[in-house]
Amino acid sequence: MTEDARSLWDVEAETYDDAADHGLRDPDIRRAWADLLLPLIDGRGRRVADLGCGTGTLSLLLASEGGHFVNGVDFSVEMIRRAREKSEQTSPRPVFTVADAADPPLKRGTFDVVLARHVLWAMPNPSAALRKWIELLTPTGVLILIEGRWHTGVGLTADKCVQLVSELRNDVEFRALDDAFYWGGPTTDERYLVISRTRRA
Repeated sequence: MTEDARSLWDVEAETYDDAADHGLRDPDIRRAWADLLLPLIDGRGRRVADLGCGTGTLSLLLASEGGHFVNGVDFSVEMIRRAREKSEQTSPRPVFTVADAADPPLKRGTFDVVLARHVLWAMPNPSAALRKWIELLTPTGVLILIEGRWHTGVGLTADKCVQLVSELRNDVEFRALDDAFYWGGPTTDERYLVISRTRRA
């Protein structure tokens, strides 16, 4: 990522949590995301990599409600500063690192879950980034991608996302996420979830 991109996201950090699905300040929206994500993770106390974590909202959700041990990575210094600040009363407290999500400085083969929300589309080389992410997983690890193609024309179509994952993983599941309760209101964007639980032999 370029320094210009880093600076842009540092500025975005100031108002990032104002979006309903970013800050999860509404209890009903927070509950919707918890009900979506927690059942995808088997049990409690799992190791989770939250890549492109922003201000750490999903990291905190998984730690506080699922008892998971989360490592959040984001290349924006301001995003990580806010994530650390928000996490002070969270147990287990997530570990947040300033680094490029395209090549996260995390130990390969040690994570039960790799989660990325609205990140893959922004990678200069999505396939290469995805390969790096999958390398972080244990043999039974779960890949969870929340992605979209927005009305502005940017983003990643569901078909393309499924294709990218299918090239590297088996058992690829797709779910549309067009329900208003995830986003704080109706959306005409293509928003979805892609899950993969098994790797290629």
